[in-house]
Amino acid sequence: MIETERKFLVKSEVFRKEAQSAVRIVQGFLNTHPERTVRVRIKGDKGFITVKGKSNQSGLSRFEWEKAISVTDAEALLGLCEKGVIEKIRHEIKTEKHLIEVDEFLGDNAGLIIAEIELTSEDEDFYRPDWLGKEVTGDIRYYNSQLSRRPYKDWDMD
Repeated sequence: MIETERKFLVKSEVFRKEAQSAVRIVQGFLNTHPERTVRVRIKGDKGFITVKGKSNQSGLSRFEWEKAISVTDAEALLGLCEKGVIEKIRHEIKTEKHLIEVDEFLGDNAGLIIAEIELTSEDEDFYRPDWLGKEVTGDIRYYNSQLSRRPYKDWDMD
């Protein structure tokens, strides 16, 4: 139940040619407390509820629990969520050993594209495509729970 992942900004559109699939995601947060978040998500035609704990010091690992729920239940729970629903298109790119998920944000977070790769350990090696940019692992501004509260469009880009 411990999730270990790294996050990167995406610096080019080349990932689109490598993607095997793309799915629309809508998600909201029932709770965005720094110690835990509770997320409700509709991914394509499936619903999920997820609880995530606080990240460790490196920002690479944290507790995650997820359960499939009906889309009807997810839609009802989205109505109870805190302000700031996240909408994005998730592109999946399979590499030799890993799956890279590239989230292309829509709405108030349009213009932001983040790649995530889940690892089995914090020091695991992985393939880094040329389109991966700056690493933002552990930078809470890039957590979806924070993007729902302070969207990318409101950032000071100095």
